[in-house]
Amino acid sequence: MTKHASGPFDVKLTPMAPEAGAVEAAPGRMNLDKRYHGALEATSQGQMLAVRTPVEGSAGYVAMERVTGTLEGRGGTFALQHSGTMTRGAPQLVITVVPDSGTGELVGLAGSMTIDIAAGGKHSYDFQYTLPQGAR
Repeated sequence: MTKHASGPFDVKLTPMAPEAGAVEAAPGRMNLDKRYHGALEATSQGQMLAVRTPVEGSAGYVAMERVTGTLEGRGGTFALQHSGTMTRGAPQLVITVVPDSGTGELVGLAGSMTIDIAAGGKHSYDFQYTLPQGAR
C-alpha cells in the first residue's frame, strides 16, 4: 500500500572547490545539508553536480543524499537520487529512493519525492512511498 508523507524542509548549499585539474567548463559541485520536518523528521547530507548553459533558464543537475531519521515514527536511513533539468525555465525533476538503501525500520523502503519551492524560497516535500508487509 502506498503511503504519503509531506512537510517543510530547510536546505543549505555550500559550493565545493573544483576537482584538481578540472577545466573551466567542469560541472559545479555543492555540498547538501538538509533538515526535513513533518512526517519525515530527518537530516541528510549529500553532493550535487550542476551545469548551466549559455541559454537563460537551461541547466541540469544530479545529486545523491543520505537521509537519517524517522519516517512516520520508523527509524533508519535511506538514500535519495536526484535528476533534474530546466529547459528555458521549465523544470523537470525526478527524485527516487535508491533501491535497497533502507536500513533499520526502513529496510525495503521504495518511493519517490517531489519538492516545491514557494515564493520567498520556502521548501516543502511530498513523499510517496511503500514499505514491505511486516515493516512497522
